[in-house]
Amino acid sequence: MNNKKVSVLAKQHRAGWIYLMPATLLLAVMSFWPMVNAFLMSLKTGSSANMQWNNPIINNYLRMQQDKLFIRSIGNTFLYLIIQVPIMLVVAMLLAQLLNNKDLRFKGLFRTCVFLPCATSLVSYSLIFKSMFATNGLINALLVNIGILKEPMNFLGVPSTAKVVIILALLWRWTGYNMVFFLAGLQGIDYGVYEAAKIDGASSWQIFWDITVPLLMPTIVMTGIMSINGTLQLFDESVNLTNGGPANSTITMSHYIYNASFGTGTKNFGYAAAMSFVIFIMVAVLSAISMKAGDKRD
Repeated sequence: MNNKKVSVLAKQHRAGWIYLMPATLLLAVMSFWPMVNAFLMSLKTGSSANMQWNNPIINNYLRMQQDKLFIRSIGNTFLYLIIQVPIMLVVAMLLAQLLNNKDLRFKGLFRTCVFLPCATSLVSYSLIFKSMFATNGLINALLVNIGILKEPMNFLGVPSTAKVVIILALLWRWTGYNMVFFLAGLQGIDYGVYEAAKIDGASSWQIFWDITVPLLMPTIVMTGIMSINGTLQLFDESVNLTNGGPANSTITMSHYIYNASFGTGTKNFGYAAAMSFVIFIMVAVLSAISMKAGDKRD
């Protein structure tokens, strides 16, 4: 019997590996090999037709330390990250809390309205915001008509206001997306827990902070990691809203990498690959910090 049991387990073990093999091969060919190849490329210089090893081999990584525009793009990207991500996650959580109310009427309609921006194309919504905040756009017309502005303002032509427009666009586009995750997490919490807390005399704030937030921590960590990952790779808004301007004051890391690879002037795929690996390391480090901060297990 023991031999037969071992034989069955061995067959199941082999079958598991056989079923996993196609997906493993696809991941290796489509994901891991390109990553290895990109790292090797980051140690080279020149265009794709004539790439040579750097001398010294880490020259691209040394060059980044002296590249003021790349340093500026890092600063811009982290500015968007520090301001936009916390606001977005807090608003998304509060919206989910409101829309999870069992006594709320037309919940489906409200949920759909909040989520609809996510169905909008990245390019389309960027162009819409660009037209809205143009000098002759809707926002200027409204602000002038109600007396807040005496004359139209060039929102996209001033570095500070251009960054604000990008942050507002990101909030509009992605808040509803994260709200869905929080809503799913809230619906997984037994409503009896809230009823028991109310019977014990807990206030609405105490229920939210001491019950909802701890039980939603896995969802908070997941949405935080996704938001950090997405913001560090921010591209469409920088390209379509401001084109990195004025004077590269709103350019992001991904936008700068694109310019180094395919933009005007000298193209250097090796340098672009090196900058991409810096983003990869940033995402990995910040994700690890988020997971560690959100892990409350003893």
